[in-house]
Amino acid sequence: MYGVWTADRIRAAERPLLDRLPQDALMRRAAHGLTVAVRRFLVSTTGRRVVLLVGAGDNGGDALWAGAELRRSGAAVTAVLLAPERAHATGLAAFRRARGRVVDASAALEIVRSADVVVDGIVGISGRGGLRPPADALVAAAAGVPVVAVDLPSGVDADTGLVEGTAVDAALTVTFGARKPVHVLAAPRCGPVELVDIGLDLGEPDAWVLEAADVGARWPIPGPADDKYTQGVVGIAAGSATYPGAAVLAAGAATLATSGMVRFAGSAADGVRARWPEIVATDTIDEAGRTQAWTVGPGIGTDDAGRALLEAVLARDVPVCVDADAITLLAGDKALRDAVRGRPIVLTPHAGEFARIAGEVGADRIGAARRAAAELGVTVLLKGNATVVADPSGRTLVHPSTDAWAATAGSGDVLSGILGALLAAGLEPWWAAGCAAHVHALAASLAAHGLPGPAGSALGRPGVPASASALQAAVPEAIRRVREAGCPQAR
Repeated sequence: MYGVWTADRIRAAERPLLDRLPQDALMRRAAHGLTVAVRRFLVSTTGRRVVLLVGAGDNGGDALWAGAELRRSGAAVTAVLLAPERAHATGLAAFRRARGRVVDASAALEIVRSADVVVDGIVGISGRGGLRPPADALVAAAAGVPVVAVDLPSGVDADTGLVEGTAVDAALTVTFGARKPVHVLAAPRCGPVELVDIGLDLGEPDAWVLEAADVGARWPIPGPADDKYTQGVVGIAAGSATYPGAAVLAAGAATLATSGMVRFAGSAADGVRARWPEIVATDTIDEAGRTQAWTVGPGIGTDDAGRALLEAVLARDVPVCVDADAITLLAGDKALRDAVRGRPIVLTPHAGEFARIAGEVGADRIGAARRAAAELGVTVLLKGNATVVADPSGRTLVHPSTDAWAATAGSGDVLSGILGALLAAGLEPWWAAGCAAHVHALAASLAAHGLPGPAGSALGRPGVPASASALQAAVPEAIRRVREAGCPQAR
């Protein structure tokens, strides 16, 4: 589990060090970490062509100081000055002393195209909006050349990951002091992120990112004294005559996520029984029996029957995952929204459903999820390439993804089934939502790359689109992988 901090928090943490340390000491500390990362990226620097795209801010200074080190290690380093009159003075002087080559941006397109690596030092955490001339043309010229971003890819907003024009696609990002929201909200733009410790005193993060070990350590596993009831019984209220597949996907995912018991209630009971004979499937909530949590919403419809099903689930007064059609029903009924406030409930909207119940998501996904959680008084899991989980207290988790394998019809039904099972097993809503999102994304990647054979991982193979049914089938393997990370003895 690691944290991310906003640009303002980073600047505030840097200020005491800047006041206390000699001039450029903090920058040189960062630049040395950048140098080490670039050298590792290139494997060998001797004779390699490194091009620095140098802006007017501190990121340009970091690039220049690192360029001086790279030059002394045998690389041929060229600094392209985007604003020569505002280039970092001491960094540029150090670069010139190391016999680095300095060129104006107007003469640099071919130099950029022929580089072995480009170092992006154009703008830093204060940058706003897309890149402007001449930076945009230089970044376009770097297409096909690996780019190492200094702190963050230029043109991508540090706090929201928003891209509003030309921006860098980095093969590697080297960041200093702490990870920023951009590194998880715009993970595909950043590539792998290497963190260089520069001695910042940061305090509590603005958001957290769960790692496989965190999820694996919390995943419910039966003990010697457990039976099917003590592990948590989850109820699934999903599907309809129009959408029977939603029931099969959600109920099956709950079955695969834990080894306790799943009860199903709804008009799609026959289809659920046919596909999952281990599920206790009934036609109505009244027949379903006792449960420790429910998932309600996928495919239930937004008519009177769907509303009655939602009301019956909420009347059970247990933790609930509210998804899909159930969110739309809540959005249109203030009395229902008031009924869920303050209860152990997780809402799992995609952007369209979110807009219905809490207004447009906008550029700030973390801020939007927090706002909705506070206003509605429940935990909110905002789906997307970067999934955000926020609870009413403001605690926030972000699950970054570098792919979109989970973006397929029915995928959300699988997620809601997993989440309901974790709620039934006793995980608090914030943790249940974060752990479910992590395993769901991993299962999607495993499904896309092909489940592994007995001898090893599947993730090194090329990915192909996979259905929600394939994602569902990959859930047990995803759980095994996080369990191995969180409990090495489980291997």
